[in-house]
Amino acid sequence: MKKLPLGLFAASRVIASGQLSPHAYMQQCIDLADQLEPSLHAFVARTPSQQLLDGIGDGPWAGIPVGVKDLIATCELGTTYGSAIYTDQVLDYDAAVVARVRQLGGAVFGKTVSTEFAWRHPGPTVNPVNSRHTPGGSSSGSAAAVAAGILPLGLGTQTVGSVIRPAAFCGIVGLKASFGAVPRAGAFPVSDALDHMGFLARSVNDVAYAFNLLRNLTPTEPDSIAVPQVPMDAQSGLEPLASPRLAYVQTPFDERITTDQHQAMQSTIAALRAQGAVVEAFALPDEYWTGVDAMFCLLEAEGGAVHREHVARFPDRLSVHIKELVAQGAARSAFEYLAARNLQIRLRADATAQLKGFDAFLTVPATGGAPEGLASTGDPVFCALWSFLGLPALNIPIGHAANGLPLGLQLVAAYRQDAHLLRTGRWIEIALGH
Repeated sequence: MKKLPLGLFAASRVIASGQLSPHAYMQQCIDLADQLEPSLHAFVARTPSQQLLDGIGDGPWAGIPVGVKDLIATCELGTTYGSAIYTDQVLDYDAAVVARVRQLGGAVFGKTVSTEFAWRHPGPTVNPVNSRHTPGGSSSGSAAAVAAGILPLGLGTQTVGSVIRPAAFCGIVGLKASFGAVPRAGAFPVSDALDHMGFLARSVNDVAYAFNLLRNLTPTEPDSIAVPQVPMDAQSGLEPLASPRLAYVQTPFDERITTDQHQAMQSTIAALRAQGAVVEAFALPDEYWTGVDAMFCLLEAEGGAVHREHVARFPDRLSVHIKELVAQGAARSAFEYLAARNLQIRLRADATAQLKGFDAFLTVPATGGAPEGLASTGDPVFCALWSFLGLPALNIPIGHAANGLPLGLQLVAAYRQDAHLLRTGRWIEIALGH
């Protein structure tokens, strides 16, 4: 197998040391994209290759190409939101997180495919492991491009499961930071109460490094927070947590888990215990699982309001999914919406108490491997509660199903405990021999 370009943390370190030129690294990524993109379909648009090479400047991310989900504004490339309505839209500003990438010396390699307005209707991207299967969504293109080795980092968003699930399906690491911890300004909204920014990369060190440099330093947006930097050594990266205690969450949806996914989790738990972790079965109070229904109330009400004018003006350019979202949102009452918001706030705070004595919740990121076909991006139910609560979540690859498709595990920590989550994830990555 041909060796892929280095991941984010390693590439930045090697380029900074002078052992690899930023131009050479960028050229590796361009060459791989040229080879794979005709069948992968990860990009809506790409920055011209010569422009990428000529534009390399200074900074810790000099020569680092970044994929930007098409839901996120960029001033040099079109921003279509995955919608036929905005096919020709070119904005004159960058989203806050994209502006920060450029300040670090990174380059916007291209706009990566999103489902339509990040809601259900898929784009053309295929799973790089098996092109007959979905890469997941809605951060489809970012996940596929990173998994294929084209990019060391892809920017994504998650409202329900749009970072964690595609990371699991494509066999890479995905981080959904705490709600409000990474600036959202310039990303088209799905639901203001639920939208998160996230990162897709090839290791826990990679997503931790991206989080450190792209997180909020000063909270200036509604609902934004500033969380501490994750301690990282310049050479070795994260210091792993010692022998973590994990709460293996039992859910009302466990019957949906495939045999392959169940067996992979049991094997992984045995391996973690053998390395010194404590893993205990854990049941949340029943009230927590009403949060999944409450999440859909928030999403339908807020998403319906976002797209009401789209449905009125452009009904022939929208999928049935957006039309249904607007109809469902219109049927929600103010009483339902406020009850859902109150439950969200209360359970987010209570989750810290539920985790007392544990470092993280452990659960599956998806029902199993990526489903066959591109008509659906898969079931997000195992991500829904954590998105509703706004807790930081991490996918780590753990193996493959019988058909060769990747499988992952999901770690979830308390609100604002992103550093603790990442240190726990790094311990697991090392324990599993990654």
